[in-house]
Amino acid sequence: MKGKVVTNITDDTVAELRAAMSGGVSRRGEAGYEEAVSIWNGAITRRPAIVASCAGSADVVAALAFARREGLEVSIRGGGHNYAGFALCHDGLMIDLTPMKTVNVDVVARRAKCGGGTTWGEFDAATQVHGLAVTGGFISHTGVAGLTLGGGVGWLTRLTGLSSDNLIGAEVVTADGEVLRASETENADLLWALRGGGGNFGVVTEFEFALYPVGPMVHLGMFLFSPDQGGELFDFARSFVKDLPDECGVFLAGLSAPPEPFVPAELQFTPMFALIVVGLGDADAHGRLIAPIKQTLTPAVEMVTPIPYVALQQIFDASAPWGLHSYEKALYLADLTDGAIDAILEHQAKKMSPLSFVPIFVLGGAYRRIAGETTAFGGRRDVGYLFNISATTPNPETFDAERAWVRTYWSALVEHAVGVGSYVNFMTEYEEDRVRSAYGPKYERLQNIKETYDPDNVFHLNVNIPPRS
Repeated sequence: MKGKVVTNITDDTVAELRAAMSGGVSRRGEAGYEEAVSIWNGAITRRPAIVASCAGSADVVAALAFARREGLEVSIRGGGHNYAGFALCHDGLMIDLTPMKTVNVDVVARRAKCGGGTTWGEFDAATQVHGLAVTGGFISHTGVAGLTLGGGVGWLTRLTGLSSDNLIGAEVVTADGEVLRASETENADLLWALRGGGGNFGVVTEFEFALYPVGPMVHLGMFLFSPDQGGELFDFARSFVKDLPDECGVFLAGLSAPPEPFVPAELQFTPMFALIVVGLGDADAHGRLIAPIKQTLTPAVEMVTPIPYVALQQIFDASAPWGLHSYEKALYLADLTDGAIDAILEHQAKKMSPLSFVPIFVLGGAYRRIAGETTAFGGRRDVGYLFNISATTPNPETFDAERAWVRTYWSALVEHAVGVGSYVNFMTEYEEDRVRSAYGPKYERLQNIKETYDPDNVFHLNVNIPPRS
């Protein structure tokens, strides 16, 4: 099934698929096709021959049966936000989960179930009605599926761990069309693999998460610094973050100042560094958290305000608009050493596109306390920072130069990194040796589980882990 070029899909065979599904089926030139294949990264130009927009797991079963019968390559679209554009195959069949957006919240048990096409914005909107949340990324139009299956870093990582750490159940359609429940008591090996092992093991049509009391209001402290203040900022931050409690989100970044009212007009779009501290308690507690920043540093811009949690989840949406050309690389740092800071200051200054963005996720708290062997997530739990370098440009002509900036920046930081493994959700290129290094000693166990649930590697358009055989 892998990589076959389509030559024989007929109107009659498509009609059979339409008859077998309650959701929609579209081909090039038909209504619904362009919307379905429009994904976040505009640099991806692959196009499937046919799209099966699934209303439920039975539709996924029917679509997979059709792909087997016709010998078609299969791709899966959840949120469509992956940098590598794995949602799109070339001339095969795309299983589109975007119609599957139902979110059901059990307030008493503090759990929520959502369909495989749900975005984090949609998930948060449902759970925040009850003042509940789970770690869910930094961009609200990111899909729940892709983020969770690869790990899932967000504002609540220090409080609750990764999105995948809080996955307690899933409904999965396997390559042979079997619908399985994965939990601690049913197919526990499959649940373990889904907690960070990517989309290798089946089509996840439903996710179930543990939730925590968060919001609906939180407290934002955003401090922006000019490039010549960068050294002072990072020297301060590496000590400051070590004393912060788990009940907060903290974030460093290299970015361009947003065109927002709190930023003076002459500073908008100019290069900046950011330190952001989110308080999850009351205003007084947040004030104590950010007091050392105000006492020690002189930000060029600051904004301290209460903010709805759902709005917090959207504050970087404008920096990641749909359809732009994007590329990224990532690594882990144990600490912000002098050498790492020097590399940051040198290469951040070479950023060209105002939309290119370098988020530096400060880890610790629950992320660090969770035993590594309990999930398939490949990242180390004893590191201090997850460093992401992301190129984003609306202009295809400048994309090559911006991508080269990412690669050079990353190469300069590698000598200061912890190992050579990366976070799989922040990869654009997925050679097998890089995937193997990302998972380390868990890789062989994941291969064995892949052998059980997808021995023919039908689901290979992902952070692929081929079956052992």
